[in-house]
Amino acid sequence: MTDPRRPTSAFHAANADPAVTARLVAALDAQAENPGVRRLREWAHAQLAARPGERALDVGAGTGSETLVLAAAVGPDGTATGVEPHPGLRAVAEQRAAEAGSAARFVDGDALALPWPDGGADLVRCERVLQHLDEPARAVGELARVLAPGGRVALLDTDWATFVLHPVAPEVGPALGAVARATAAAPEAGRRLAGWLAAAGLTVDRVGAEVLLHDPRAITWPVVRGLATAAVGRGLITGAQRDRLYADLTAAAERGAFHLSVTVFAAVAHRPG
Repeated sequence: MTDPRRPTSAFHAANADPAVTARLVAALDAQAENPGVRRLREWAHAQLAARPGERALDVGAGTGSETLVLAAAVGPDGTATGVEPHPGLRAVAEQRAAEAGSAARFVDGDALALPWPDGGADLVRCERVLQHLDEPARAVGELARVLAPGGRVALLDTDWATFVLHPVAPEVGPALGAVARATAAAPEAGRRLAGWLAAAGLTVDRVGAEVLLHDPRAITWPVVRGLATAAVGRGLITGAQRDRLYADLTAAAERGAFHLSVTVFAAVAHRPG
């Protein structure tokens, strides 16, 4: 069986170095500020419609921000549990919950072997986890296993085939796109959410999407440099092409013409009965 938490992923529990954790927290906090992320999260929460007294499970909780939202919705008579395999992120989530006075709690675990009984959750959310798994369909089956009859689930995930960076030379663009898709085990997870839910025996109720746009006045250098460095390292582009890319993007940003985007999809379903 393949490892459900890819060893090459920074989110793997083995990558618990404080510097790695700090970078992950910074990246997750920055993503949380993206207007598209906020809109899609709000839409998914509205569709889940957590009610007081319910049992909520947040798989791949990260820094715990959305687990806290669920905890507030289910109230003191309900439970909100975040499942997070990375010990550094789990510690941050616990600290932030304590500072917020939230009843949210966090446990170790992964999407392929949830530490939860059959039918033990009234609602489940899982955001940008499936793209990192070698067996995402199996993970959705596990989410369905813990869902009670009538329970709801929301999946949010990226489709890396929609990654767009502009301006990019024609000979460089395909290389960067290939690198972007290679960052995930399941790079087209976003478009497959509804199919995975249906295959797990759930009824799909709603599908949504948001294009995550970056500020055209400022280059998102960590993303750009990461992709370009990987492309050079794999021999897909030359150092000279990388430098020209940086120059073209810098000039575009100065005139407000820089563009970086990717689409994130969401699907909400329920267990019949």
